[in-house]
Amino acid sequence: MGTTKERAILFADLRGSTALYLKLGNTEAATVVTQSLSLLGQIVVKGGGRVVKTLGDGLMAVFDQADPAVEVAVSLHDSLERLAPIAQHQAARHGAIRLKVAIAWGEMVEVDGDCFGDAVNVAARLLDLAGDHETLTTGPLLRELPSDQQERFRSIDKLHLRGRKEPVPVLRMEARRFGDTLSTVIMDAQETDMPDGIRLNWLGTERVFSTASMPLVLGRSPQASFCVSDSRVSRSHARIESHSGHIYLSDLSYNGTHVRFDGDDQALTLRRGTCTLHGSGVISLGAPSTDPTSTQIRFDVLSFSDTLPQC
Repeated sequence: MGTTKERAILFADLRGSTALYLKLGNTEAATVVTQSLSLLGQIVVKGGGRVVKTLGDGLMAVFDQADPAVEVAVSLHDSLERLAPIAQHQAARHGAIRLKVAIAWGEMVEVDGDCFGDAVNVAARLLDLAGDHETLTTGPLLRELPSDQQERFRSIDKLHLRGRKEPVPVLRMEARRFGDTLSTVIMDAQETDMPDGIRLNWLGTERVFSTASMPLVLGRSPQASFCVSDSRVSRSHARIESHSGHIYLSDLSYNGTHVRFDGDDQALTLRRGTCTLHGSGVISLGAPSTDPTSTQIRFDVLSFSDTLPQC
């Protein structure tokens, strides 16, 4: 048996390969995925990590220190814009390939070149919860980082990881260009266009959440910000949060989240994906809104003017 050490474990997973195989065919799609994983592996090695193994459309890597793992996560996300194979295939450039990353710090042991232990388990469970273009981590990794890197992370909520009895505080890394891009767009917008909160209504239970109280979690857990009782709904099913003048809904579940905006005939299905909430509509958890037995939460995105007394 190997010696137990504290290390950073990183999992990265390419999403969208199924659609890629349908668009490009088996041979070309396999080339895109293989070359993409190769480039991600090169980024890991260049950043001071070691690729432990590839896992289907993803990889697992180990780092001696926490901060190089975070910098590599940033580079992995950035690399999607310059993946050589994707540039050669127009069909793969329109959001076909997406990336999610999870990093955990903790004890691990190396046996025959593979890694096992608590950090590996936590990172794998975090990857299950991560959405497209997200990097998730927990407190132990954050405490290993210098202060300037700690500022990159913001708390999401306490989420349930498989195999853990108690919910674990989870943090998400903010992309460097995420806020910059949105702030440029929002600067010219009218102040009244910026949402100040959201109203949720389900079976007569109505609650209003301000953007200051976000993020909030919808789910079956009694600890969820908005709790519903439906066996098809995960304990932490979906997350609503506010960034730079927009409100976002992210699916965290196994059964998916469906959104139908008022005036739209078609519903949007999220499976570990994210969409922008605007206006009003219905959020269906665990089953589509066409199923009359599904949990359907009515939502209204509120601006400050919506909360003023009407004369």
